[in-house]
Amino acid sequence: MNTSDVTRRELLAAGGLSLLSTLPLASQAQSWPSKPLRLVVPFAPGGSSEIVARAAAGEMSKTLGQSVFVDNKPGAAGNIAMQEVANADDGHTFILGHIGTLAVNPYIFAKLPYDVNRDFVPVTLLSKVPSLYVVHPDLPVHNLREFVAYAKARPGQLNYGSAGNGSAGHLAFEYLKMVSETFVLHVPYRGTGPMLTDLMAGRLQAAAVGAPALLQFIKAGRLRCIATGTGTRLPQLPEVPTVAEQGYKGFEMTQWYGLLAPAKWPAAQVAKLEEHAIRAARSTLVKDKLAADTALAIGNTGAEFSAFIKAEQQRWKPVIARAQIKPEGL
Repeated sequence: MNTSDVTRRELLAAGGLSLLSTLPLASQAQSWPSKPLRLVVPFAPGGSSEIVARAAAGEMSKTLGQSVFVDNKPGAAGNIAMQEVANADDGHTFILGHIGTLAVNPYIFAKLPYDVNRDFVPVTLLSKVPSLYVVHPDLPVHNLREFVAYAKARPGQLNYGSAGNGSAGHLAFEYLKMVSETFVLHVPYRGTGPMLTDLMAGRLQAAAVGAPALLQFIKAGRLRCIATGTGTRLPQLPEVPTVAEQGYKGFEMTQWYGLLAPAKWPAAQVAKLEEHAIRAARSTLVKDKLAADTALAIGNTGAEFSAFIKAEQQRWKPVIARAQIKPEGL
């Protein structure tokens, strides 16, 4: 037997071992999921989070070979659900992440029972829900430039409401105050509903709220929209310019929702979930369902979602520090 025969046989053997080493991953991807998947939503039923979760779950159920059911687990600003999913070891439980749980909670809580960047693997950014900046119609301003000038001429004399400390509306307005260098007082409420009641009654001057809760009041003339927090104008409000268009380049404020799996999941399972989640988010049915709630369907890759989360964390850390935002009860 010559040396070339031995070398050829060694190479073939090595190739065979390499092929065998990939078989478990391939087999694992094909056999998973082996039972229904549980998508945990860290909020109470109702609202944009459930609409996004159920729309995506319904479409993924059609292609994954197993049903995907939504399980609402509210409490502690989403921390209870995040901890539970981080510790889940059944290989079939994943979670709907949110601007609060992923980009805000790490900076407003002194200690969290989970590590956003270590305990989870981003799968896809499903959707963005636009934030709108509105004022009471009696306020003599018609756009953001006029509002900023009006507020600067009256530092501390205007107030804005939010659904509570650390809420998306609180963050949105503090972000605007930071970039525009204005001083407007914050009045926290226990929920968006009572805050909007006072805003429309004229007891507040301004607010930043997700579009689904505001459109009917804007159309009816009970509130005036002075800017959108989106990167581009909304089809529902084509006449309203974005914050960025009105002098604050790069400004974007949206609530957003995406899927994450526990970091302990095998790579093959994460890849398969990513494939089907992206397909669902980009489907016509999901796009139409979300558009009806003034939400934008996204469906990017896990790597892109990971970079997005890091960018959002960098965006909100200085806002939270500057405004000294603390969770309710602290």
